[in-house]
Order: sequence, then C-alpha cells, then structure tokens
Amino acid sequence: MTTFKALLVEKAEDKTFTRSVVERNIDELPEGNLLIRVSYSSLNYKDALSASGNPGVSRNFPHTPGIDAAGTVVSCDDNTFSQGDEVIVTGYDLGMNTAGGFAQYIRIPSKWAVAKPEGLTLKEAMILGTAGFTAGLSVQAIVENNVSPEDGEILVTGATGGVGSVAVALLTQAGFNVVACTGKDSEADFLKSLGASRVITRDTMLENKELPMLKEQYAGVVDTVGGEFLAQAIKSTQYGGVVTCCGLTASAQLDVSVFPFILRGVSLLGIDSVECPMAPRLRLWDKLAGDWKLNMLDSLTTEVGLDALDEKINDILKGQLFGRTIVNVNL
Repeated sequence: MTTFKALLVEKAEDKTFTRSVVERNIDELPEGNLLIRVSYSSLNYKDALSASGNPGVSRNFPHTPGIDAAGTVVSCDDNTFSQGDEVIVTGYDLGMNTAGGFAQYIRIPSKWAVAKPEGLTLKEAMILGTAGFTAGLSVQAIVENNVSPEDGEILVTGATGGVGSVAVALLTQAGFNVVACTGKDSEADFLKSLGASRVITRDTMLENKELPMLKEQYAGVVDTVGGEFLAQAIKSTQYGGVVTCCGLTASAQLDVSVFPFILRGVSLLGIDSVECPMAPRLRLWDKLAGDWKLNMLDSLTTEVGLDALDEKINDILKGQLFGRTIVNVNL
C-alpha cells in the first residue's frame, strides 16, 4: 500500500482551520527510520488543540494530529525493531509537528517507540495512551513518595477526563479511597463505577478560595486541571502529603502562598509524559501491563473511526467527553 487514510488539518488564507479525512502517500511522511502501520490511536485534549491550529502545540500545516499510536512495524532501518513487532508510541513530537497517529501509517525515529508489553493488546495500549501513561506517572509519584492508603483520601481533579478517569481507577485498584472532583454532575455514577468513594463538584472545591490554608483533607492529589483548583488542592493537603500536577485546562497560573509547603511539608511534583526517559517509560508500561493492569478498560472507552473524529474533537474542546476515546484508524 502506497496510499493511506489520514485526518488532515489545513490552514486557509484567512487563518481558519479545516479538518478532513484524505488519502495520503507514504512518501509524504516525514523522515525517520521506523515505519509503522497504525492500528489504534486515542484522542487527547492536546490533539484537539493541534487540530484547531493552536500554535502552542502545532505550527506547521497541513498537519495530521495524534500524539498516540499503536501498531505493527513495517520496516526499521536501524534494526531496533523487526518487521511485525507490535509497538507503542506516545509523547516526543508525535502529532505535534510530526505527522501523528490519526493516520494508518506513521514514520518516526525508532527511539520514540516502545515494544508493546505482552500483557496489553494494541487496543488496550491506546485506551491508556498518553492519558493513561500520565495517570500512571502521577500515581507512581504518590506511591513512591510514601503515601499509602492508610494515610487518607486521594483527590483527583478533572476526574471524568482521560487522565483523571484512569487515575481514579488505578488509585482504587491500589487500595486508596478516592475523592473525584468534576464539573459534570451527571457523571457521578460513572466515577463511582471506576471506584471513587466520593464525588464533589467544582463549586464545593472552590469554597473559601480566598483563604491561604484550608482544613487538611487529602493525603495526596492527582491534579489534571491547574489554576485555582490546583491551589485549593494544595491548601487542603494534609501534613507531608503529595500533590502531582500534569494539566492546565483551567489555567497555567498558580496563585498560592508558601504556607502549605513550609507549615505542612506538602510536596508539589510536576508530571511530564512527553520527554519521560526511556528506562522509566519502559518500567511504567510494564507495570500498566502487569501488576497495575486495569480489568475494566473497556468501560472507560468509546471507539470511533477517523470519520467521526471531527465531531469528537469539537466535543472535547467543549468539555463534553468523559473517559477515553480511542481511534480505530481502519474503521
């Protein structure tokens, strides 16, 4: 096959952006020593930004988004992989300024790819994708900083989103009592089905936001939204607790005093999945395929083809998606 289907984002002369599914030629793919036939991708908020022409994510158009891909090796010029190997690609520049996973083929540097662990299918790997990997890094940071289920509740903000929903499920499976914060009151049953012991609203979370410190409530926090929600979470974390931060959909600004840090010893840990080094990347994928494998991945998931992506991109930008949306590029 020399041609393949891909979602293409194009920039018009009036600086508007259009999205359509087109036929592309493999020769049009960027340089790279690893050619992969993609089976699945997944939809993330960053993909929606790229597909909308956000210059902080993608600058060169026409462009194919998709920061995640899982598929089968067609060829590998440096022999890192063999033809037929199943691989996972998340992070690095995939789908940002390098043609991404919303296509039936990608070509990348081989150092971006991870051999798929035996415990996961390609589909399961993309149900996790960048969101699940980021959630895993967040949970791992809390656990490795000596927070245990006996220490108290763990708060997850943006809990119906991709990162948040996987974090709720992972934390529950690890034995933690999880408090899920969401702006979608109608999804309380969904969050409880993932294991959340309590669900709180954004309004509840933002009560008394003018105060520099709040009552100690949480042993740890997985924050996916940033801004005043992250500030409130920090103020509510108990002595010696750990707060992880991986998102900024609410705001990139953080307005909080130093009091929680110097009076309660709270730790704030940044989580980055894009440039995560290969050794810890491999270890975490092995965990997600092994001891940390979730037995309810399908219940998190909506599956769509390339033709349905335009609508789903609009939905995620409006905050109307929950759980994980995976893309079967061969539908």
